[in-house]
Amino acid sequence: MIKTPKEVRPHFANRRLTVEYGDALDKVRQILGAIEQEGDVALDRISTELDGHPAEEIPKRIWREAYENLDSELRDGLETAKERIEAFYSREPRGGFLQAHAEGVLGQLVRPLDRVGVYVPGGSAPLLSTVLMTAVPAKVAGVGEIIVASPPRVHPGILAAAWVAGADRLFAMGGAQAVGALAYGTERVPRVDKVMGPGNRYVVLAKREVYGAVGMEGLPGPTETLIVADASADPRLLAADMLAQAEHGPDSEAWLLSPYHELLERVDEELYSQLSTLPRSETAKKALSRSGLVQVESLAEALELANLYAPEHLCLSVHDPLEYLGQVRNAGGIFLGEHSCEALGDYIAGPSHVMPTTGTARFGGGLALRDFLKVIPVVGLTQKAAARLSVLGARMAREEGLEAHARALDRRAKLD
Repeated sequence: MIKTPKEVRPHFANRRLTVEYGDALDKVRQILGAIEQEGDVALDRISTELDGHPAEEIPKRIWREAYENLDSELRDGLETAKERIEAFYSREPRGGFLQAHAEGVLGQLVRPLDRVGVYVPGGSAPLLSTVLMTAVPAKVAGVGEIIVASPPRVHPGILAAAWVAGADRLFAMGGAQAVGALAYGTERVPRVDKVMGPGNRYVVLAKREVYGAVGMEGLPGPTETLIVADASADPRLLAADMLAQAEHGPDSEAWLLSPYHELLERVDEELYSQLSTLPRSETAKKALSRSGLVQVESLAEALELANLYAPEHLCLSVHDPLEYLGQVRNAGGIFLGEHSCEALGDYIAGPSHVMPTTGTARFGGGLALRDFLKVIPVVGLTQKAAARLSVLGARMAREEGLEAHARALDRRAKLD
């Protein structure tokens, strides 16, 4: 069924991450509290209870064996993805500065994080690509140690991806207990400075609960794609791209906006045709039921709605996508032309597939080196400059009612 802008606008304008709590939040808090207090004892107990196996570290020789046992095409895919991700992030500026002048020195030191944790789901879709998309940028940024966590009986593809990406350690542990172990540390699991990666509602809730003890790249919600298409677009490719998004999960969203009614009708037919042979068709059907085809008046209206929606992935399947690039304000990632499909971005194009979801592209962007770096301001004023500025600073401090601040500045002002 083709929808109108009026029908979708309220949803597009009011999106935010919602997690169905039920008893999940209480359970997550119990798990995190136990990990914080009991460490490895609780980690093994909870892991055995929930995943059927205690947490364990998997040695690198097992990763290497998993890599060597892959077929050559998959090995080539992993290696090529790593090379492209590495090349992409190597171009990103990351230096600080120190500026010396008559009043002294001002600047910024930029330092990589000491240790990050990468959480990789291992359920119906073991996301081996997520290992590359997080660990490789971290390596480029100069992070000291990269810890991967994935549920017990870790998928061989995840082990192989960790080997290719150059991760340092890998633990078979999943869910909220893995997030807790990374955030608080145990005797076996080192405490990290930041936790990255997607997961189910227990993982998302756990990440939210431990924020402050560690940093986060964000709280990942259901994945989403919005496509803007003109009459030049191929309906078969548009349907394929929507289904590629829809098969992620029943709460995924895939939207197609176009002024061309005939194109939308043909895509609708293609969706049902291609669904019939899709292994994850039931999942995709549920996702499509919360998504849709939208007929707009013009491409300008389509882009206005796209900015309102602020999609994780914005695909411009139009004749000259560069013509419209300047109109995009809110998107996690932009894919220019129907051949630059979002599925390529998921695996091998170059930029990380870790992008903001549920409208958070209004204020955040895709994973970047800055997510693995910290900026430290440097202040080194001369006595004369400090004395001059202290007079003004003291006045501001007294306006705030902070007399000790003012007096500390008064003392500097009198030293001139």
